[in-house]
Amino acid sequence: MTDTAGERAAVLEKLVVRPMEERDLPAASEVVRVAFDTFLGRSGPAGDKDAVRTRWTAQPEAALTAELDGELVGSNFATPWGSFGFFGPLTVRPELWDKGIASRLLESTDELFARWGTRHAGLFTFSHSPKHHFLYQKFGYWPKHLTSVFEKPVDGSRTRAGVRPAAKRRDAKTPEGRPATGAVGLTSVSPGELESAVRSARELTSDAYDGLDVEREIRAVVDQGLGEVLLLDDGAGAAALAVCQTGPGTEGGSGRCYVKFGMARGGGGAEERFHRLLDAVEDFAVSAGAEQIELGVNAARREAYAAVFARGYRAAMVGVAMERGDDDGYNRPGVWLIDDWR
Repeated sequence: MTDTAGERAAVLEKLVVRPMEERDLPAASEVVRVAFDTFLGRSGPAGDKDAVRTRWTAQPEAALTAELDGELVGSNFATPWGSFGFFGPLTVRPELWDKGIASRLLESTDELFARWGTRHAGLFTFSHSPKHHFLYQKFGYWPKHLTSVFEKPVDGSRTRAGVRPAAKRRDAKTPEGRPATGAVGLTSVSPGELESAVRSARELTSDAYDGLDVEREIRAVVDQGLGEVLLLDDGAGAAALAVCQTGPGTEGGSGRCYVKFGMARGGGGAEERFHRLLDAVEDFAVSAGAEQIELGVNAARREAYAAVFARGYRAAMVGVAMERGDDDGYNRPGVWLIDDWR
C-alpha cells in the first residue's frame, strides 16, 4: 500500500525518540538484524557479533531509540571520537520504512553532535543505495571516497612464543613484558600505565586530525574485555595503536579479529611503523585463536589503502564515507589510519 502524508504524520505524531536503556537492548539488536537482513536479502544464522550492547555499554547516552506505541521500532548509535564523530548503524523496522522515523533519529543525533562540540562528522553507508544517500544529504552529509572493509585469513605460522589466547589476556605477554612485535597490550597494564597510554594515544591520533581521540574505544575494550589494545612505542613517543575486538559478543564475533581503529604516526618512517602495526595485529589474531582479520580503510588514505592490499587483504564489501562540510577530516593522503564507521 502506498504511504500517504497522513500516514507519515500519524506515525510521527506518536513517535518518541529517547536515550536507549538496558531493557531496550534485545529489541534493538533484533531490529538491527532484521533491517540489514531485509535490505541485503539475506537469511540464515545471525552469528554472535554484537555492536548494540558493546556500544551502549561504552556510552549509554550516545545510543538513541525510536519508540512507537511503547514498542522499540528503530535506533541509532552516535560515536564521539573527540573532535570527530560518526553514527550508525541507524535502523528502522522494515514495515515502517519511509515514514520519517530515520529522519527523527538523525535530528536527535545531530543534537548530540552539537552538544559534544563535534567539528567534523560522517558515516559509512551502502555505496549502491541512492535512497540512503538522499536521506543523509538532507542532513548535510555528502558522499566522498569509498571505504573498503578488508578481510584476510590468519596465518598460523606467525605464532610467537609467550603469546596466549585473548581469554587469558592478563598473561598474553612475553617474559620481558611485551609481545614479540614490541607492542604493549593495554588490557594487562596497571591503571597508572593505562592512563599514560591513553594520553600517548591521544597525542598520536591528534596528528591525523586535531582533537581526534579514541579513548572511548580503548576503554571499551579494556573495561568490557572485548579483545586487546596494542600500543607500539619508540623514542619519539607512541608510534602506532590498534584497537582490536574478538570473540562472541564483540563487534568481531567468534573467529574474527576486528580492528575498529588503527593508526601509525605519519612522517618519515610511517610505512615501516604501519607494517609493524599490522604485524602486531596479525600476531594478536593468532594468539586470540582468530581465523580471519577484518579492518576498514578509506580510499582517500591511499598509502595505507595500498599497504593493506599489498599484504594480501581483500575487500569483502565496499561502502562510501559520507561527511558533512568541506573539511576532509583525516580521510586524506599521508594519514596511515585504519577504521570502520559501520
